[in-house]
Amino acid sequence: MSDPHLLEWLRRSRGIEREYVDYRGQHCRVPDSSLKAILAAFGHTCGDPTALGDQARRLAEARWRRVLPAAVVIRPSRDNRVAINVLRPLLANLAWHVEFEGGGSVDGRVRPRDLQILEETELDGMHFSRLALPLPEDLPIGYHRLRLETGEGQPLDVCRLVVAPPKCYEPEPLSRGERLWGLAVQLYGVRSRRNWGIGDFTDLIDLVGRVATLGADVVGLNPLHALFPVDPDLNSPYSPSSRQFLNPLYLDPEAVPEYEACGLARERVASPVFQARLAALRASELVDYGEVFSTKDEVLRLLFDAFRTGASTERQLAFERFRETRGEALQRLATFSALQAHFSTAGRPGGWQAWPAAYRDPESETVSTFSAGHRDEVLYHMYLQWLAEDQLSAAEGAARDRGMKVGIYRDLAVGVNGGGAEAWADQTLYSQGATIGAPPDPLALQGQDWGIPPMRPDVLRERGYQPFIDLLRANMGRGGALRIDHVMLLLRLWWVPAGRRSAEGAYVYYDLEAMMGILALESHRHQCLVIGEDLGTVPEPIRHAMSDYGVYSYRVFYFEHDADGTPRRPGNYPDQALAAVSTHDLPPLASFWKGSDIELRSRLGLYPDDACRAQTLAARIWQRRAILQALDDAGLYPLHQDREQQQGGAFSPALAEAIQVYLARSRARLMVLQAEDWLYMEDPVNVPGTSNEHPNWQRKLAADLEDWLAADRVRSLAQRITAARNTKV
Repeated sequence: MSDPHLLEWLRRSRGIEREYVDYRGQHCRVPDSSLKAILAAFGHTCGDPTALGDQARRLAEARWRRVLPAAVVIRPSRDNRVAINVLRPLLANLAWHVEFEGGGSVDGRVRPRDLQILEETELDGMHFSRLALPLPEDLPIGYHRLRLETGEGQPLDVCRLVVAPPKCYEPEPLSRGERLWGLAVQLYGVRSRRNWGIGDFTDLIDLVGRVATLGADVVGLNPLHALFPVDPDLNSPYSPSSRQFLNPLYLDPEAVPEYEACGLARERVASPVFQARLAALRASELVDYGEVFSTKDEVLRLLFDAFRTGASTERQLAFERFRETRGEALQRLATFSALQAHFSTAGRPGGWQAWPAAYRDPESETVSTFSAGHRDEVLYHMYLQWLAEDQLSAAEGAARDRGMKVGIYRDLAVGVNGGGAEAWADQTLYSQGATIGAPPDPLALQGQDWGIPPMRPDVLRERGYQPFIDLLRANMGRGGALRIDHVMLLLRLWWVPAGRRSAEGAYVYYDLEAMMGILALESHRHQCLVIGEDLGTVPEPIRHAMSDYGVYSYRVFYFEHDADGTPRRPGNYPDQALAAVSTHDLPPLASFWKGSDIELRSRLGLYPDDACRAQTLAARIWQRRAILQALDDAGLYPLHQDREQQQGGAFSPALAEAIQVYLARSRARLMVLQAEDWLYMEDPVNVPGTSNEHPNWQRKLAADLEDWLAADRVRSLAQRITAARNTKV
């Protein structure tokens, strides 16, 4: 095979897209240099043609010589066939056995020569056929085991068989057509008169109760993933250390069962010095992650000591069950946390790549020795995870108890920080030679590189998609919703080769049907609604799959337009959707209307030139005029004739309320409002394209939740929202 043909074969085998359509609608071709760089991220030695040819042959042989793949995902209602590889001449008979996860089995026999041929090839003079093996259409939903044998009973192969439901779970009120609404908050930014300078799980319980009283049926949260406590600058919830575990900073120490029995902790907290620290943390306009960590850590360690020496047998056993259930993943997270704290104290801050070589392998003897020698420290981090899971579960239970029809929706980040616990713990799964990003678009003309290593699709397949299953199970609360950030990850991700510009990347494809099927299965098992964040460039297969599998679309008011370019009319929204005015990456409504977000981006140097800024401002003025006309047409906000109003720059609470009620009239079955828009805030949560230039992920809400959620104007708005959601479109 010549070099160009070899490169093309490997590209197709690894699912790398050669051409794609950019935001302008133009076809772009990925150069060979980018293909080779991405193949290198898969472990191929592209600089050595001989070695590359050997790797290609081994890859081809492995795929054909294996009778069954590691995992097969089917939906019997759509297609119950499994592709199998057999060597000619064909066997006279083939026996198959499906062993159900809950016990029991079903068996059958077929003649391979009667099966449909899907594909054929020759390897080393041997002829292989890929055949379509049909299975019964009434297989139960679940994770089963498929075994193949010869007609004489000789084992051939075995694989995981995932039988998926037709669609993801949808709460019954939504499926019968109710249109519900709720509130979205950045939990860390919630102010209260009792928290320790950061919103916590007790605040969440309080918030749930208050918004449920207002008529809300859902509370949307930012990702609650574990971050980097010893490195407070790494505070983005979308670049976490681990997506499988929670951020202990959300713990309320005073709600931990050990607190009441721990005199040392209560005395420490009650002291004037400590209370002064808490007062300063509450008064701060920004979350001081470093000080919050040290303050909470000081007390939580006292509670851990009290737990070890005085906890009841029942609590000790509960902790042991938690450790056993979370298994190796918990052990590695806790070990990572202990190691990072150790090396940070020793003057070696940063991710695991900055550690001495012996500690970079989680399975090394050096790491095992460290873990054994720092057993109490490792157990402490396990204890924090146990507490966090318990307190979050209590908040989710509070939503159910208050009769919320959806409850709490969690947010799943697209990936993890390459220097964090999850990437350290599984270096085979996460590519070390590429990061996730996006090709050039109007908001980032040079493309984007999020610095997040992608999961390798080949490793996912070979492991029977267990890492993906584990990820969903760790993030799907019992009876709530899960928002998947950048839902395109189920189909493809833009891989940026290490050391190259993001524009030099390419799309790498994943098995959409397999991942959607598993998503649907886990959705039903957790009774969890699924929402896919499908903003930006969304390929048609994702749109189709989301509709087919019942994944809710994510519709943002700023971006929704009818065919004539005017704001989408409420009756034209899709019903299988969550509608929102704004998101964490976009300006709050007050900022959008005044254009202060444009001024901010200009000050931060995020426009390539003055012409681009002027074009953005002109488009905004036109959009504001169109919104005012739509509100006037809907009878929600009269269109005044003064010049300032025509320009759209005059912002008022009445205007903000009108826009939210307008969106509440939409056909979308879910609507989530932003807490910032109830407080008329302008400061953004996050400014994409910045890091230290702007205090992203730190800004708090403008008032204590005890005050703003009790305000008459908020109650009045909630009543109007509820009425609009209950009105037939």
